[in-house]
Amino acid sequence: MPVVLAGLLVWFWTPINGYADAGASYGARVACSCRYIGGRSLDDCRKDFEPGMGLVMLSEDTAAKSVTARFPLLASQTATFRDGPGCVLEPWDD
Repeated sequence: MPVVLAGLLVWFWTPINGYADAGASYGARVACSCRYIGGRSLDDCRKDFEPGMGLVMLSEDTAAKSVTARFPLLASQTATFRDGPGCVLEPWDD
């Protein structure tokens, strides 16, 4: 049974990792906009998340005006508020 589970994890790794990256990116962008444009707390910003995003964790750096969203063990993404463009995601490492 462990071999089958390991095989399934390997088979589905790319889509799982892609969903984690997308969820972390969405979470960082939405929470950054909510926090630094809307002026709401991070806890209140979680209300704007899509269903199923309960595992995404948020943290903020008030000095940098940025929010980081993490999907445990898989993905992390940061969005930073800038005058003009608003909240912008940091570039992905390819």
